[in-house]
Order: sequence, then structure tokens, then C-alpha cells
Amino acid sequence: MSTDLASFNVHKVAKQGSLSTHVADQLESLIVQGDIPVGEKLPTENRLCDSFGVSRTVIREAITHLKSLGLVETRRGVGTTVLRATAIEARPAERINPTTVADILHVLELRLAMEPAAAELAALRYDANDEKRLKQTHVAFIDAHAAKSQARVEDFEFHHAIAKATKNPIFDTFYEQLSQSVIPRAKLLSIDINPQAAERYLERVHEEHTFILEAILSRDPDAAKETMFQHLNRARNMYAQYQPTEGSE
Repeated sequence: MSTDLASFNVHKVAKQGSLSTHVADQLESLIVQGDIPVGEKLPTENRLCDSFGVSRTVIREAITHLKSLGLVETRRGVGTTVLRATAIEARPAERINPTTVADILHVLELRLAMEPAAAELAALRYDANDEKRLKQTHVAFIDAHAAKSQARVEDFEFHHAIAKATKNPIFDTFYEQLSQSVIPRAKLLSIDINPQAAERYLERVHEEHTFILEAILSRDPDAAKETMFQHLNRARNMYAQYQPTEGSE
């Protein structure tokens, strides 16, 4: 039996800011406060869409965020079930050198300015060759993840395939020059990586790549732009947590 949100004071999401974040925040509050108890199932995607007044894409992004916090799990044929009432952020490393954190955040700031637009253009312009390349790079990432790799090269190739699909050679050349160093994990020291947390983090990246790919191949430029923004923005917010607090060394 899944929870009925009608008894809770959830709000339809205003058409501004990050829709999936607004949905995730409300659901997270209900879980943390115990209104949706551990072991209880969330409503179906359709019911969540109706409750919040958003698309399935937004709901799926919100659920992915809750999964990255360790709050819920989704099983085929069962639905999404609450696992715990306390969030556990999936952070790929125990610690990161402050200079490296600053470098990662600078690159993500650049990518946030460029890649949502690239995904939007890719959705409008991709051809059969691009579709094949996008699917191949996505599968390569999945295979690398399954092999317990950090999938750094495969992650870069997926994003580079999107740049190519814009049919704008400047996007392609610019991204190629950035190289695999644009992937934050490429800057992390192996000794600092937490294998269990990194595994959960890569599961989230895999799901977010899936949403981006589906939006592009559906020729939905708005969804492609939004899903890419959410993907990179969540990474920026997560890595920002490694910044030294004021007064710390």
C-alpha cells in the first residue's frame, strides 16, 4: 500500500527554479518528519505528477535525488519504498584538497553555462549517427560502472557525444579541448575515494545520464536542457560541500 499525499500539505510546483528540487524537498521533508514512514511506498509516478502538477521527467529526477540521499529505493514491479528517515549523501571521496575543490567548482560553473544549451540543441538537431553514438557511449558508461571502474573516460565520451550532436563545431571543438579533466572524478586521488559511496554516486550519474539521453532522443529540448542542468547542478552542490568551512585549515 502506498502513501496517499492528499492528507499532506504538498504544494503544486510553481513554474520557476528547479522543479525537481522543489518536489524532492517536499518529499524529503515528509520522509524525514516521519509522515511517510520507513517501509512505506511512495505514490505512483502518475499520482505524484497529479499531486505536484509536474511531468514524469520531473518526478523521476526528484526520486533519483532521494535515492542519492539513501532515503528510498526503487524496485521493478514493487515501486519506490522509504528505506530510512535520515539522509546520507552519496559523496565519492572522504576528503578533497581545497585547491582541487576550487578547480572542480570552476569547471562545473563553466559546464553549467554551456552544457544545458548543448543538450537542448542536441535534442533538436541529432541525426542517426548521433543517436548511435549517444547510445553507445551510454552503454559504455554502464559497462564501466558494472566493472567497478570510476568510468571517467566513458562519462566524458557521453557528454562529448552530446556536444557533437549539436551540429555546432565550436561546441565539439571546445569540449574536446577540455578533455576528460572536465569530469570531477578525474581530479580525485584514489586514496581519498570511498568505494561504497562512489558506487552509489555512480548509480545516480547513470540514472541522470539515462534521463538526459531519453529527453534528447525524444526531441524534447526543454527536458534535455532541464535534465542536463539538474545533473551538473547536483554535482556542483555536492562538491561544494567539500569546501573548507570558515576558520578551518
